[in-house]
Amino acid sequence: MFLGKVEGSIVATKKDAAMNGRKLLLVRPQMVDDKDPSKLRPGSNTVVAVDGVGAGEGEMVLFCQGSSARLAPGLKDAPVDAVIIGIVDSVDVLGRQVFSAKT
Repeated sequence: MFLGKVEGSIVATKKDAAMNGRKLLLVRPQMVDDKDPSKLRPGSNTVVAVDGVGAGEGEMVLFCQGSSARLAPGLKDAPVDAVIIGIVDSVDVLGRQVFSAKT
C-alpha cells in the first residue's frame, strides 16, 4: 500500500469495456521527508487510480498497485494497475501527527 494525495480526475469516454462506470483519479504519492520526518513530501510522479471508496480531489488516500489492485472487488478482470482502497483520517510519524483530515 502507498499513501497519496488526489490531485485531479481523469475523463476517458473511450476505454476498455471493463472500465466503464469507473471513476479515475490522479494521485501523487506522498512520502515521509528524509530531512524532516515531521512532514510529508510529494513524490515526483503521479498515478492514475480507480477510485474504489468515493475519494475526491484534495483528499489523502491509501492506494495499491500491481496485482494487488486487481484483488479489489469487481476488478479481477479489469486492466487496472492502481486502485484507491481508503481515505486517510490521520498520519502519525515517530509519535507526531504529520497529517490530519480535520485541519
